[in-house]
Amino acid sequence: MTNESHHNPARLQELAQAFTVLPNENKASDARREELIDKPAFGQLFSDSMAHMSWTKGEGWSDRRIEPYAPLKLDPGASVLHYAQEVFEGLKAYHHADGSVWLFRPDANAERLQNSARRLYLPEVSIDDFLGSVAALTMQDVKWVPTRREYTLYLRPFIFASEPFLGVRAPEEVEYCVIASPSGPYFPGEIKPVSIWVENKYFRTGPGGTGYAKCGGNYAASLLGEYRGIEQGCEQVCFVDAATQTYLEELGGMNMMVVHKDGHVETPSLTGSILPGITRRSIIQLLQDDGHDVVETMIALDQLLEDIKSGEVTEVFACGTAAIVTPIGRFKSETFDIEVNGGKPGELTMAIRNQLLGIQLGEIEDPHNWMWKVC
Repeated sequence: MTNESHHNPARLQELAQAFTVLPNENKASDARREELIDKPAFGQLFSDSMAHMSWTKGEGWSDRRIEPYAPLKLDPGASVLHYAQEVFEGLKAYHHADGSVWLFRPDANAERLQNSARRLYLPEVSIDDFLGSVAALTMQDVKWVPTRREYTLYLRPFIFASEPFLGVRAPEEVEYCVIASPSGPYFPGEIKPVSIWVENKYFRTGPGGTGYAKCGGNYAASLLGEYRGIEQGCEQVCFVDAATQTYLEELGGMNMMVVHKDGHVETPSLTGSILPGITRRSIIQLLQDDGHDVVETMIALDQLLEDIKSGEVTEVFACGTAAIVTPIGRFKSETFDIEVNGGKPGELTMAIRNQLLGIQLGEIEDPHNWMWKVC
């Protein structure tokens, strides 16, 4: 069923009208588009259009438009290429059975983008401009939203310093764009537990760093550890804290949750080094709704391994916008290799995945009015 939320679609449509739709003579044909969005891989295909607006010092944001998806014209001296001053977001548009299209908690993405921009000393995008841009792009390219279950239109808003200037200071020219990617599951195929490489030599971020901001540098810093893990047969990397090398923080692109045999769930505290995931926040709420005690705490790696061995910890899972909920079946490093729950998906893991996905797809009740109808 589709649950009418308290978010009035007229508001999104009104905000979207601030973005002028420019002509596009290079749209994919209906037949070509249908072929492309049938079973797309994650993040490899892009729709016809993009949202775009520009910022200059003293004038603020202007020139709001929906334009043809095309390469950006960027000066080789653009600040972002030299000082990595950029932030981004990720959210999805979901096709419901009645043909309507919805967004999941876009207001939370808007707030997080503001927090990220503040940390990277970039101009913030207003909540209204964020909502208007993602709604306008989704409405313009609504036919790019896949109808196959668990396939979505992944939206990627991003801000970057475009001014051609070789010097470390606040930018005076900045661009904001939103692109859209029809995408299948992040981990293709049937749901199966992933193996995690625990990295304690290289770190994603540190105290006082940019860990809580969604910026490209955090992900670039995770790649060496991730590929060390891939070489060891693992799909993802988990980082320990840089200060003490004792506590688990997050995966390269996802938060983590630990299920104990008494039903309570633990997740690493938001220390400033961990991205405050919107999926993480939503799952905490759903678990609490179902009577589970959820504890945000520092999770010591050594204690977690002991608790897995003893059976005190029965399940571990990762969560994020792209992967939704993914069971973790193994932790490995240079000194240990341990299975979780016999390498099988856990019961609570799959239940919370199905509940969250059911809300997003309009198949079950949306008790917290998280879904925003676009059209």
